[in-house]
Amino acid sequence: MKKKVLVTGGAGFLGSHLCERLLGEGYEVLCADNFYTGQKKNIASLLNNSSFEVVRHDICFPLYVEVDEVYNLACPASPIHYQFDPVQTTKTSVQGVINMLGLAKRVKAKILQASTSEVYGDPIVHPQPEEYWGNVNPIGLRSCYDEGKRCAETLFFDYYRQHGLKVKIARIFNTYGPRMHPNDGRVVSNFIVQALKGEDITVYGNGSQTRSFCYVDDMVAGLIKLMNSPDNFTGPVNLGNPAEFTILELAQKVVDLAGSKSNIIFKSLPDDDPKQRQPDITVAKKELGWEHTIKLEEGLIKTIEYFKMII
Repeated sequence: MKKKVLVTGGAGFLGSHLCERLLGEGYEVLCADNFYTGQKKNIASLLNNSSFEVVRHDICFPLYVEVDEVYNLACPASPIHYQFDPVQTTKTSVQGVINMLGLAKRVKAKILQASTSEVYGDPIVHPQPEEYWGNVNPIGLRSCYDEGKRCAETLFFDYYRQHGLKVKIARIFNTYGPRMHPNDGRVVSNFIVQALKGEDITVYGNGSQTRSFCYVDDMVAGLIKLMNSPDNFTGPVNLGNPAEFTILELAQKVVDLAGSKSNIIFKSLPDDDPKQRQPDITVAKKELGWEHTIKLEEGLIKTIEYFKMII
């Protein structure tokens, strides 16, 4: 009998790729999404698959389904979207997570939380290992997302300790690839859209802040490996590409690969924007046998091709 898997946020960028991969591996997949940032076109190619089902649902309300595993990816992940309605963002990461944990407890399902590198805040330890507690601002503009995700991790571990729930926590670092929302304000999609339109490339600050970029196929593989890992391995585990690039380097790469004539311009840095972000993936390598395989240039070429089709 096929294993039944619920993917919340399954019509989003990362969620749609995860649904696709799970179907390819023989699972029955239920995608739940309220389509706040998810898009129907992301899952259009899956709708004719008899093992795929989609339901419009906001996880801030209980969901009554029978499943074996839950991947909880529901939450806007880009600053433009999560800051638009910050109260709702926090509710999604707190009330929504309580609902999903309650579902998992009722049906005795294993549940994975898509947490984030944002739990580390603006880190003063570099690169960031899982045992680092972070350098965070609990009252800033980004706090609805950062603190919501931190609280979600707390809830996961309390359900694990109090109810013996099978839990997994993935701390996801910057991920990019086809199906990114063109207006999500994230650096890779921003640069590619600007480059393809011949607009100025906007770099905030002097471009010396660093990020690590993981291609979506690698990230999905990591999430599935984590879900399938032994029950006594809960995480949290960093998933990301440890190769570090400055934002200015990324801008120049995008301009070159897109064959663009765009100029690079500089604007002031937003509040609480981290100066450095790089995962220590020692735990992922050891416990999951996972590391990224797709280099930045290769992933950017695929992503640029996607954006050429939709712009």
